[in-house]
Amino acid sequence: MSSLLSQDQPRIRKALTDSSPASSTATTRSLRHERLSRLSSSGSSDISNDASTNHAESYFKRRENRLSARKKAEEETANNDYKKMYEKALATNQRLKSRLETSKQELAMIQDQLQRAQKGKPGDCGSNMLETEKKVKAELKMENQRLKDENGALIRVITKLSK
Repeated sequence: MSSLLSQDQPRIRKALTDSSPASSTATTRSLRHERLSRLSSSGSSDISNDASTNHAESYFKRRENRLSARKKAEEETANNDYKKMYEKALATNQRLKSRLETSKQELAMIQDQLQRAQKGKPGDCGSNMLETEKKVKAELKMENQRLKDENGALIRVITKLSK
């Protein structure tokens, strides 16, 4: 029986070194090796020890595979999220650049129109404003006079009614 135990230990160590995935770290390997060596040196020298070691080995393999698969999936998701965010930012940047260009063109056109208007007729611009102000003033005077006349008429009606 002790010969079975001594034969199993090298096989376990060899299986550990052969089966460790590339993504596991040195600490994970040492912890796993420690656990397996504790299992193999538990004092039981029957065949069930070999079965439990194989079970523990397969458990650790499955666990590491699950963890590495989950980590890869998270990395891919994160990469896809960054990619989507980058593409969205790039599209927004392009849209804003085009809006900036159109705004620059509009500004250039308005500045050009302003310069032409200032060069063209500086005296006419002022006289046109005076004329419009005079017209507005005359209209307001007429409106004011009309309201005064209407007010006087209403006062006469009220005095007649109150008598």
